[in-house]
Amino acid sequence: MKNQKRIKKSSFFFLISFLFLTSLISIKTLKKVHTQDIRISGSELFSQDDVIKNSSLNFPIRLIFVETNLLEKELKKNLSLKNVSINRELFPFGLKVHINSRIPIAYGERILNDEKILGFIDKDGIFINKQNMEEKNLNKLTIQVFGWKEKFKKILSEIFIAIDNYELEIVRIAFSSDGFLTVEEKDLKTIFLGFKPNLINNQLQKINNLKNEFKQNSFSKKIVNIDLTNPDKPKIKVFKP
Repeated sequence: MKNQKRIKKSSFFFLISFLFLTSLISIKTLKKVHTQDIRISGSELFSQDDVIKNSSLNFPIRLIFVETNLLEKELKKNLSLKNVSINRELFPFGLKVHINSRIPIAYGERILNDEKILGFIDKDGIFINKQNMEEKNLNKLTIQVFGWKEKFKKILSEIFIAIDNYELEIVRIAFSSDGFLTVEEKDLKTIFLGFKPNLINNQLQKINNLKNEFKQNSFSKKIVNIDLTNPDKPKIKVFKP
């Protein structure tokens, strides 16, 4: 009998605790998330207001209605982030936002609605708006990119990979308004690459071969520009006194 009473008391206590916890969770999930309930980690550049301003969600919003996947995509795009993860939390209540910023490797310039916008480019060819970049990541940038557009991301990434793999010192990358690509290499000067992104790997290898070849005899000092629009038939213009 005593054991049965203990079991009944334990069951009753468990049921009350369960109901209390369930009610508490329900109340918490229906509670609205305000600015002060957003906790940011991974970066000191972005504020709670930045999260709200760059989201289509209408804050304050009930925790249960926060679409974390949508918010992650919006913040990643609008703030030029490498990655962002968002979790709804009950204890402590609110949103936990962890940010991974992009690391710039070049200065960047793009034209949007006839307006020149200054920023930076990362190794994936992604454009980062100036206000979305931490100053500590801006040391020792030696490359400039002009005429950035979304469609040039892949070709920029290929160029940055080649700079790492070869002994290239490309200091300037420029796309004209119609997409003609020109690069400037420290020793080989101006190099015309043209309109065909499918040729870029062949062209970069050719640039590396020419640099190694000319390094042997200091011929690069005589070069004015190189036309590699057809990498199989390079045209080299030299200075004639």
